[in-house]
Amino acid sequence: MKNKVVVIVGVPGVGSTTVTTKAVEELKKEGVEYKIVNFGTVTFEIAKEEGLVEHRDQLRKLPPETQKKIQKLAGKRIAEMAKESNIVVDTHSTIKTPKGYLPGLPAWVLEELNPKVFLFENVKGLLSIQKGELLKTILSLFESLGYKLKYEVLNSADYGVPQIRERVIIIGTQLKEEFEYPKPTHSNLNNNIFIHL
Repeated sequence: MKNKVVVIVGVPGVGSTTVTTKAVEELKKEGVEYKIVNFGTVTFEIAKEEGLVEHRDQLRKLPPETQKKIQKLAGKRIAEMAKESNIVVDTHSTIKTPKGYLPGLPAWVLEELNPKVFLFENVKGLLSIQKGELLKTILSLFESLGYKLKYEVLNSADYGVPQIRERVIIIGTQLKEEFEYPKPTHSNLNNNIFIHL
């Protein structure tokens, strides 16, 4: 059986690493083993091996073409790791650089990894950035790689998280089965924030 590559892309600081770690622990209880691989760490290791950086923060200061080359190599290395075990790739959706933001999981890396399914999470504002054109560009890019896409705004409070946090969740799949978002488990059907005693 072929090993699986799962890709989790999240906004820095939203807790995707914590959630991913917990999910992998739960899978292990069911006898399913996954190794978590941080894309930034693999990228840093390669850049350090190439003599380009000494510290991780120096990555963002490299020229864009150098970053692209290193990211492709990281994608290839992770794809090689996936030959040995199931892999969960944990990465940020964006990386701040002196010249602007770079995608945390660029198309050239997704091509190397070729996961059957990926999850891309971003802030709700993604829907309106550049009047929706950025979202169209992102979706078009993923579609050009052969993914069927769905996106929806989900609120973490609807799933038992004790805070209101709306996020755009994009699911890309190459599977034949149709993906369905989970139904909310903690919705306030009356949209009433007050408790009646």
